[in-house]
Amino acid sequence: MTQNGVIVGLDIGTTMVKVVVAQNNGGRFNVIATGSAAGAGLKRGVIVDINQTAEAITKAVSQAAAKANVSIEEVVVGLPANQVTIQKISGLVSIENQNKQITGQDVVNVTNQALNSLSLAEQTPVEFIPSQFIVDGFDGIKDPTDMIGVRLEVQGLVYLAPNKVVDGIKTAVKKAGLHLAAMDLAPMALAPSFLSDAEQNFGAILIDIAGGQSTASVIHDHKVKYMTVDYEGGVNVTKDISTVLSISEREAEAVKVKYGSADSKQASAEQIFYVDAVGLTEKKAVDEKYLSEIMEARFDQIFDRLDQQLDSVGADDLPGGYIITGGSAATPGLLAKAQEHFGENVQIARPNQIGLRHPSFARALAFASYEAFQSDLQKMIKSVLMGQQVYQAVAKPYHQAETSEPVIQTTEEDETFIEEDAPKEGIFKRMKNSLSSLFAETDDED
Repeated sequence: MTQNGVIVGLDIGTTMVKVVVAQNNGGRFNVIATGSAAGAGLKRGVIVDINQTAEAITKAVSQAAAKANVSIEEVVVGLPANQVTIQKISGLVSIENQNKQITGQDVVNVTNQALNSLSLAEQTPVEFIPSQFIVDGFDGIKDPTDMIGVRLEVQGLVYLAPNKVVDGIKTAVKKAGLHLAAMDLAPMALAPSFLSDAEQNFGAILIDIAGGQSTASVIHDHKVKYMTVDYEGGVNVTKDISTVLSISEREAEAVKVKYGSADSKQASAEQIFYVDAVGLTEKKAVDEKYLSEIMEARFDQIFDRLDQQLDSVGADDLPGGYIITGGSAATPGLLAKAQEHFGENVQIARPNQIGLRHPSFARALAFASYEAFQSDLQKMIKSVLMGQQVYQAVAKPYHQAETSEPVIQTTEEDETFIEEDAPKEGIFKRMKNSLSSLFAETDDED
């Protein structure tokens, strides 16, 4: 966070970099400027051209800074869901201070202890969401700060991203002359911004259709329980139009935005427009229905593959339904097309800030908002993940009387969903069959 409560969300997309400058004054969150630049230098979520990415970041940030009339030195950047894995971890430490009152340092210590139990192979912990803290055997605690005890445990989910993705983003941001304030996993930041509290609690599917890829995330119990990425998005729709109509990708993008629809049933064969096709001396006539059929075919493929992945883990019938965002969510007819695949319980989510209504800015806005409303507990955990508070030599594990081994447990789940707490009997009975992997009864966190 910069001076005067200014927070800058940075979204490094496949084809565009988007920036949102917001201000948080006393809980009032307002967008004061945006910026964007083409040419992000990514392929499938991985930065393949550091210089190109850094240049795009510089342009977008400079544009936003000029509009907001502020100096931008640090940013909150998002991480894609590509190849992110989820594991359960736990840690346990002794409370060292004399009065046995648990402090923020103890939370940092037990978080470090849990993270130190990981066996990392080319992966970096990017998020850690505690499911509960346990103080002297008393469980179900959300924030142990200021409690009295001699033993502190934590159990939760850690999200691991490939080093190549994390390192690429860090390098590009640094090369752009900016300080990295925080890194947020995109689905985790998007959920509280575009899902209601009930949807996050009882379960919903968040679909983010970006330029180069589409991500479906299962949100339940205010946690991201599953993510799947399809490496196609709006860019692929544009390329299809370019190939079929034999026009440049630039013109294909223009006609897609002006005349296109994701649902051919909503388009008319009577509506004609003209394009400059390669090899023709005269403009080529194209009707809107034909254009929409080209677009529809690609969206059908994306939705089919996402639906298959969600169905394979039993997450195709959550109470909150499907919430779609991302730049391609603005495509006319997309809602109807999504409802064909997922049922009627689908909605399009757009930013609701004054002057910022387009879903292409959803991620940049979510990164700024997510950082603005972090609790003190979340900030302490984030500081550990960002490497600002790593106390491996300080964090002393709790020792049982009969052993000198620290009580640390790490579980790698074979199931796609990771469930921590057994649901109350009957609450999800109507979904028992389709969501058996998500709501399976468990006796403990192991």
